[in-house]
Amino acid sequence: MRKDTRCVHSGTRIDPNTRGINTPIYTSSSFQYLDTRENVYPRYFNIPNQKAVVQKLCELENAEDGLLFGSGMAAISTAMLSFLSSGDHVVLQKDIYGGTHHFVTAEYERFGIEYTFVSNRADEIEQAVQKNTRVIYIETPSNPLLLITDIAATAQIAKANNALSIIDNTFATPINQNPLDLGIDIVTHSGTKYLGGHSDLCCGAVLTRKDLAAKISATAANLGGSMNAMTCYLLERSLKTLAIRVDKHNRNARMIAEYLAKDPRIPKVHYPGLENHPGYAVAKNQMTGFGGMLSFELDGREPERFLKNLKLITPALSLGGVETIICSPATTSHQKISAAERAELGISDGLLRLSVGIEDADDLIADIDGALAV
Repeated sequence: MRKDTRCVHSGTRIDPNTRGINTPIYTSSSFQYLDTRENVYPRYFNIPNQKAVVQKLCELENAEDGLLFGSGMAAISTAMLSFLSSGDHVVLQKDIYGGTHHFVTAEYERFGIEYTFVSNRADEIEQAVQKNTRVIYIETPSNPLLLITDIAATAQIAKANNALSIIDNTFATPINQNPLDLGIDIVTHSGTKYLGGHSDLCCGAVLTRKDLAAKISATAANLGGSMNAMTCYLLERSLKTLAIRVDKHNRNARMIAEYLAKDPRIPKVHYPGLENHPGYAVAKNQMTGFGGMLSFELDGREPERFLKNLKLITPALSLGGVETIICSPATTSHQKISAAERAELGISDGLLRLSVGIEDADDLIADIDGALAV
């Protein structure tokens, strides 16, 4: 089946008694255990609603198995900690989600885990690998500068050094990019973003092969970051429209990026779908669409003034919803990173991250133009 069809049908569990076409919501936290193959419990990541969503996501990411979590950070942290011990080393891409960066810098030292941040270039990733490197972690397109990392090259480096490769695939979504097909071992998502897609859920996911999923599941049961049945149901419902939403996100973002790239009031636009983007060729090779995220620099004007002059686009946290929202990474997603580190990463106070929704692109462009004109 093609992805549009998988979004709608994969994973659905039909109740034989009612024959309803949607997966029922199994609200029980207690399940009978006699004459069953496994003990079912929400914290064991094996209730029916969890399994239904995992099956759908596995179909979309071409994965063998996976787990759902209460947040994207629960997914990322559990995936990494499942394979790391004191004395191990991790290589991480510098330009990643601020929450992931903060998790590593705030927690790894006390666990005795070493780490090295490098650029997104494959040669620098390879040079950073040490004898005790167990995990290589990347994010592409990256948050918030939309840098593109060569997924296949990274996967090869990890395999050559007997390390696991983990990717945050949130910005791309399973519709635009399937890292497992390119050799990556583990894919993570902040489902709060595009998978949920309506700015009303907080969740995360890990997709991988069965043996790795089993090890992650054992750690996850101890850490307890599982997702409840109602949220699973809402996520499953949202995933049915993922393909058509992402298609509109892709088209709108590209139109807006091309418009902003021609505007003299915007000195720089970061979008992998622009031919002058440094990662354009790699993105074109490993992505089927360039995504709904972009960021841009203002021409020295006060960012807050510009944000307050917007009428349709909303300054808000998070991303990936049907509505277009905008934020300053320096004061939101990357606030916990020091000013010096942000400067090193290229995240200026004038950088704005735009999560393009599914509205009419011309209306969004008119709103940006109006805010710039004031």
